Amino acid sequence: MKIAVTSQGGSMDALLSERFGRCPYFVIYNTESAKFNVITNIGEQMQGGAGPKAAELVIKENAQVLLTGKVGDKAKDVLDRANIRVIDGFGEAISVRVALEEYLNNKIE
Repeated sequence: MKIAVTSQGGSMDALLSERFGRCPYFVIYNTESAKFNVITNIGEQMQGGAGPKAAELVIKENAQVLLTGKVGDKAKDVLDRANIRVIDGFGEAISVRVALEEYLNNKIE
């Protein structure tokens, strides 16, 4: 399974970004290989439509789950249509690694 996490930086130890559409990066973690890759969010600098553009990136990476702070309605619709499970409500005081650990250890739903 692939899990996308909104991130302020390009590593597992970077802080999670609360803003889905305007996060600088996505960390894509593969639970089968225990490896991750980082992609730059091209939606971050867009005038409008950042959320749906970011959702397209997550879909293109074949993520099944998204961990983030908040997702706007338009982006949520795109993610829902792609059957991506959205786990939101994370704050920026948590690292990507900790958010993943909490999700994988069933500490959050």
